[in-house]
Amino acid sequence: MDIEDQMRNIANEIPEITVVNLVTWGASGAMIFGGVIPFIPQYRDIKRTSDADGFSIFVCLTLLVANTLRILFWFGKHFELPLLAQSIIMIFTMLVMVQLCVNVKNRSEIIAMRPHTLTDFDTEYFWKWTDFSSYIEFMLVFSTGMGFVTFLFVDTVFYVELIGFLAVFTEALLGAPQFWKNFQNKSTIGMSIKMVCFWTMGDVFKTGYFIVRQAPPQFYICGTMQVAIDISILSQVFYYKYHPQVPPKKAAQ
Repeated sequence: MDIEDQMRNIANEIPEITVVNLVTWGASGAMIFGGVIPFIPQYRDIKRTSDADGFSIFVCLTLLVANTLRILFWFGKHFELPLLAQSIIMIFTMLVMVQLCVNVKNRSEIIAMRPHTLTDFDTEYFWKWTDFSSYIEFMLVFSTGMGFVTFLFVDTVFYVELIGFLAVFTEALLGAPQFWKNFQNKSTIGMSIKMVCFWTMGDVFKTGYFIVRQAPPQFYICGTMQVAIDISILSQVFYYKYHPQVPPKKAAQ
C-alpha cells in the first residue's frame, strides 16, 4: 500500500464535518461537563459567605453513589462514553464540594465540637463527619465492595440491569436531600437558586438526550423523575419567599 492509499484510508476514517455531527459532538460535550456547571454558583456562594448550612451535603453523597454505580453498570452493559466520562468528572466534583463544606463548617464552629469520623461507626453522624478523609475512606470501601460484587455477577443480566436501575434511580433522587433540607429550615436561604435552575435545565436536556440517543430505559424514566424533583425545589423558593416562616430553632431563641 503506497502513501497515497494510506492517506486516503485515513481521510475515510475521519468523521465528516456536518451540521448533524457538530450538534452531536456539542451534545456529547454538554453531557460530559454540563453536570458540573450547576454546582459552580453554589461553590462560589459557600466560598464567599463561609456558610454551608443552606446546602445539603447529602446531595454529594447521592451523586457519588449514583455515579459509582453507573461506572460499574458500564462494565456489564456498555453505554455511550460521554455518559461514562460524565460520571468520572462528577465524582471528582462532588469530592471537591464535600471538602469545601467540611472545611467551612469546621472553621465556622465557635466552640470546637468533638471530632466525628467514619471509624466511630456512629449512625447519627453518618455523612456528617468532621474530617474529609472519612468521606474518602467511605467511598473507597463502597466502590471496592460494589466493584467486587459486580466482578462476580457481571455476566448476570438481572444484576447488571438492577445496578443500572439503582444508578439512575439514585441520581433521580439528587434533589431530594436539598428539598428535605429546605423543608426542615422552612427556607431556601443559603441554597443557590442558580444551581437549581441549572439542575432543571440540565435534567430536561439530559432526559431528551437519553431518549434521542436511545439510552437504556432506566436513564430516561428516572430523568423524568429528576425533573419533577427539580420543579418541586423551585416551588419551595417561591413558597417560602411569599410565605416566610421562622425556623423552630430560631423561634426558641
